[in-house]
Amino acid sequence: MTQRLKGVTVTFNQDIREDDAECIINAIKMVKGVIHVAPVETNVDDYMNRMKVQTELEKVIWNALDKYRKGDANVKT
Repeated sequence: MTQRLKGVTVTFNQDIREDDAECIINAIKMVKGVIHVAPVETNVDDYMNRMKVQTELEKVIWNALDKYRKGDANVKT
């Protein structure tokens, strides 16, 4: 049996200006069955979350590079 969907979430790959997003928002509104599209503004929580993710990713990369530099056989290239 096929599941029914009540909606989808669209996320941009980077923050864009509201006036630049207007054509994207209007295009989504034109899709059959869409009844509401609302923009979500960027806030300080978004910035903090991005910095946390970036810091964690940097740690993983530096640890992998350090192991590779030391010749650790468990590091895959």
